[in-house]
Amino acid sequence: MSEILGSIWWLIVALGVLVTFHEFGHYWVARRCGVKVLRFSVGFGKPLWMRRGKDGTEYVVAAIPLGGYVKMLDEREGDVPEHLAAQAFNRQSVWKRIAIVIAGPLANLFLCVALFWAMFVIGRPDFAPVVGHVQGVAAQAGLHPGDTLLSVGDRETPTWSEVQLALVPAALDHADTPLRVRTAAGDELTRRLPLSQLPEEFDERRAVEIIGLTPRHLLAPAQVGFVAPDSAAWGVLAEGDRITAIDGLPVTAWDDIPPLVQKLGERGGSGMVEVERKGDRLALEITPRQTKDTQTGGDYWALGVRPARAQAPAKDAVLRHGPIEAVPAAVRESVHQASELFAMIGRAFSGRVSVNNTVAGPITIARAANAYAQHGAAWFLQMLALLSLSLGILNLLPIPILDGGHLLYYLIELVKGSPVSERAMAAGQYVGLALIAALMGLAFYNDIMNNLVR
Repeated sequence: MSEILGSIWWLIVALGVLVTFHEFGHYWVARRCGVKVLRFSVGFGKPLWMRRGKDGTEYVVAAIPLGGYVKMLDEREGDVPEHLAAQAFNRQSVWKRIAIVIAGPLANLFLCVALFWAMFVIGRPDFAPVVGHVQGVAAQAGLHPGDTLLSVGDRETPTWSEVQLALVPAALDHADTPLRVRTAAGDELTRRLPLSQLPEEFDERRAVEIIGLTPRHLLAPAQVGFVAPDSAAWGVLAEGDRITAIDGLPVTAWDDIPPLVQKLGERGGSGMVEVERKGDRLALEITPRQTKDTQTGGDYWALGVRPARAQAPAKDAVLRHGPIEAVPAAVRESVHQASELFAMIGRAFSGRVSVNNTVAGPITIARAANAYAQHGAAWFLQMLALLSLSLGILNLLPIPILDGGHLLYYLIELVKGSPVSERAMAAGQYVGLALIAALMGLAFYNDIMNNLVR
């Protein structure tokens, strides 16, 4: 399946699941409150499939899978027979109306917990949180290659994904953060990462890189893929050699090689390069040569080799809990992600984070859905959980036409003792439509800039 078709398919699946649960929340509570439901629709536009239930409700799957709705009997939207008036939404008490409206977002929050639970039980394959290379503030904190990051702040980090999720918000807040670390020797230590020293503004998508951390699984192996003719390595090293040491200093990844070669060249004379070749360990004498840097015009010491094409690294960690243990873990994760979402909204409003990277449109969501699905069921469940959480919380924002806007009207009604006037509600609808239109415009703009203009 091509990336485009796959993205479209997984977007439809994701929206179908989330919208169905959201609208089912409204539907289920409305029925329990005695309100007659006229239509339960997943999608908008022309019905592709429709069935009428014994209760008279039309169940519809429509052509445009970008939302859904529950249409309830309401005297404000048309004539209602007298014998059905008691089942009209507008005739219900304010508390029943609040319950019906809030049920949609709550359904998404419950779904979020359920999806996280399923993800934990299935087990999400990932990479171990092992440091491969350090520089910048990470080096200042005393981190070293081979260190395993056990926690960032108060968040446990059993995989590298948890490291990223914990480090990015801390970096955005420029908050010095404690790290619990297990060294390569097995000692457990606490380091303090001086994130307050980061630049005032930076690309939050590159936060971990800017901190100076490169995970072990992203390091290119120290395997020779090409030897340039007439270079220092010509006739000494061969394609397929894995370099293990240079001048007595160990090499674990290709990034270790340039600084060691530079030191060897500055020292002068030849040095020993240790390699593994077809199962044999060899120590080979080599003398680096000065080479012109075509970009800077300066000179540097080089062997004349390039790395072998790196294969996709194998995942070496799994985030998993048993069915019972997964219940509190899912609740904790949902609460944590909800707090991070509120914090991110606050950062966007305060200008500490760019709205270009916080508001995503359908293209970005579709590409993400396809990418997560390719990694396996647990990854896709995690993405669904985060989307469900976002949908639930954003729907509670006090913006007219969203569920939160209706809740605001009902809270005002509780305070003043009478419903908000239809004129005020109509004005609110226009304001809400303008805000949603602006948000959608920003989302589509971000989609174009981030996905199409590259």
